[in-house]
Amino acid sequence: QVQLVESGGGLVQTGGSLRLSCAASQSLFSFSRMGWYKQAPGKQRELVASVSSGGDTNFADSVKGRFTISRDNAKNTVYLQMNSLKPEDTAIFYCNAHWGSRIYWGQGTQVTVSS
Repeated sequence: QVQLVESGGGLVQTGGSLRLSCAASQSLFSFSRMGWYKQAPGKQRELVASVSSGGDTNFADSVKGRFTISRDNAKNTVYLQMNSLKPEDTAIFYCNAHWGSRIYWGQGTQVTVSS
């Protein structure tokens, strides 16, 4: 059973930064793609950023130039570095991983950006 544990969320002021971590229970090389999604109250969950096993990345237009995604294969951890945060970034952020035909999700971490 794949387990994903997110951490690093919190309360930050507009313009601040946070780094989210997603620790996986197995090697990142076993996942074809890993990503970060966010879900704000009353809204659908949406993609923020993802990275493939080969290192290809993609980002939502709203975060391009502000967020980066990276992998530390030795630590089985994927990071989401979030800079220049805005109040509209406020959401629960979820990590996900594609393993074969299955998709796994973490429990989420709250990010709140105050104006």
